[in-house]
Amino acid sequence: MNSLPGRIMEYVEATPEATPIRADDLLHLGDRAAVARSLSRLVRSDRLLRICRGLYMRPIPTRFGLRAPRREKALAALSELWDETIVPNGGDAANWLGLTTQNTVRSVYLTSGPDRHLHFGAHRVELRHAPSWQLAAPHRTAGTVIRAVAWLGPNEVEESLDAVLPKLSVDDLSELVAARTAMPTWMAEPLGRRLTHG
Repeated sequence: MNSLPGRIMEYVEATPEATPIRADDLLHLGDRAAVARSLSRLVRSDRLLRICRGLYMRPIPTRFGLRAPRREKALAALSELWDETIVPNGGDAANWLGLTTQNTVRSVYLTSGPDRHLHFGAHRVELRHAPSWQLAAPHRTAGTVIRAVAWLGPNEVEESLDAVLPKLSVDDLSELVAARTAMPTWMAEPLGRRLTHG
């Protein structure tokens, strides 16, 4: 009969890329202590990645060797698992909108959950708890604008809104209006002036 680590790998290899694996998902294969030992052994032999405490994903084989699951896919899966919003940080948002040419050195994402450090092989991702107004309209252009302007700060709010608002669709602008009530005054007021006179 196949060993417990072998049975765990059979189960894991049948899952799609970036599926989060926890000991609880494997208790049909063995008792908790044995499953925990087997998971540690599989991490040591590089057959599983420990993303954070108690949570694993399988590395993906390629012709160049194993790679970590795609980050966006993995974060989407974790967002669903933890029922949290996870979005790129404001520096990345500002870069994407062309408001800065700076590239953030570390991979930082904002979350509605607690601060965490995730490990995708050699690559580290930091999740930072953020206030709910900075997480508005996740994965939408309006939300990207909010996070970019928040990152640029009060001194650059006028200039950044002038650069971005003319490029937005009617739907994006409506989403910004809807999110305005939760924004800090330094952002809500200049945004309100532009949307009313626009």
